[in-house]
Amino acid sequence: MAAAQFRRERTRIAVARALFFFSFWCLISLSGAGRLPSSRQKLEVHKHLKRINKPAVKTIQSPDGDTIDCVHISHQPAFDHPFLKDHKIQMRPSYHPEGLYDESKVSTKETTNPVTQLWQMNGRCPEDTIPIRRTKKDDVLRASSVKRYGKKKHRTIPQPRSADPDLVNESGHQHAIAYVEGDTYYGAKATINVWEPKIQQPNEFSLSQIWILGGSFGEDLNSIEAGWQVSPDLYGDNNTRLFTYWTSDAYQATGCYNLLCSGFIQINSQIAMGASISPVSAYRNSQYDISILVWKDPKEGHWWMQFGNDFVLGYWPSFLFSYLADSATMIEWGGEVVNSDPNGQHTSTQMGSGHFPEEGFGKASYFRNIQVVDSSNNLKAPKGIGTFTEQSNCYDVQTGNNGDWGHYFYFGGPGRNPNCS
Repeated sequence: MAAAQFRRERTRIAVARALFFFSFWCLISLSGAGRLPSSRQKLEVHKHLKRINKPAVKTIQSPDGDTIDCVHISHQPAFDHPFLKDHKIQMRPSYHPEGLYDESKVSTKETTNPVTQLWQMNGRCPEDTIPIRRTKKDDVLRASSVKRYGKKKHRTIPQPRSADPDLVNESGHQHAIAYVEGDTYYGAKATINVWEPKIQQPNEFSLSQIWILGGSFGEDLNSIEAGWQVSPDLYGDNNTRLFTYWTSDAYQATGCYNLLCSGFIQINSQIAMGASISPVSAYRNSQYDISILVWKDPKEGHWWMQFGNDFVLGYWPSFLFSYLADSATMIEWGGEVVNSDPNGQHTSTQMGSGHFPEEGFGKASYFRNIQVVDSSNNLKAPKGIGTFTEQSNCYDVQTGNNGDWGHYFYFGGPGRNPNCS
């Protein structure tokens, strides 16, 4: 009886919270976000914007309403970090992992198409600059506080060994993932199908990403994350965007999305973190995917990120981490959504394409050619892949293996449906 009462109470709180966020968001939208904040909050927001929006050498207006600032590489937010004051930027990794699959030679039976970013239609950033999506006042005001802007909530990592749904769903995050553990890993790679899932509530999101994890699932968790996401709360729209994240203390005080705090050092002038990806896949129509590789440079020890075959984006300096300063102990690939239990029901926020894995190519979302980086800096097929989802009736995952796609899986789902309420 007590358990049922607790569940009802938690549902009631979740509904109240969701309604509050929705009302707040609507009020801000209607007011132009100008008249509601107190003068103290306005000052805080102004200071924060001044800190993260660096002076631009050139500015590009994106068709989706974003403003992209081309900021000199040495003036980017990373260098606000006290440990990076005298850091010499490493313009290229010392080593690059040797691969199983040469993407240019893979003859994929099901054809996929190249992906770009929308802002590139209106210009390019000059050499020695990096493109940074400008943060607007409204972006910060949508966050619960200036301090929490650009940060994930605590406890959002899928924890396969803890399959108690009550415990796992405490934070309202749900997953459909493939994972490996029990070895030392120095990176991971995957080609990820890009979609534009529907989000029910502004405070919910849907993403597909790689997690590079070190440490326990307690307060000391280290995580590097990269993929695509739809997050109305963070970006103010429903566009599919490239993103990264890092934390060294389980999302408590360290780390953030993209370049919204000091940490990640970008070296690439062509790709903007947090910018819209275009085009996206359509059901029973053209399919688009992106490749992401994250690996540890064995010489310098930094964690590097590459987008596609040609764009080495930058690196997370090794000093940011404790466990990941050495290696990762777990790799996860897959999808995550926030389920805020709107109106006491499961959210209808979609994961991936919004369709279940069994629908297959052209309908369901996929990760293909999933690989891990070993201690010799070689890309290898992962061994002992496990899968995990909290509620397979809402979002599911199915793995497979073939010559073209190597180890792959389809994943996702519609959220609320007759079997998921």
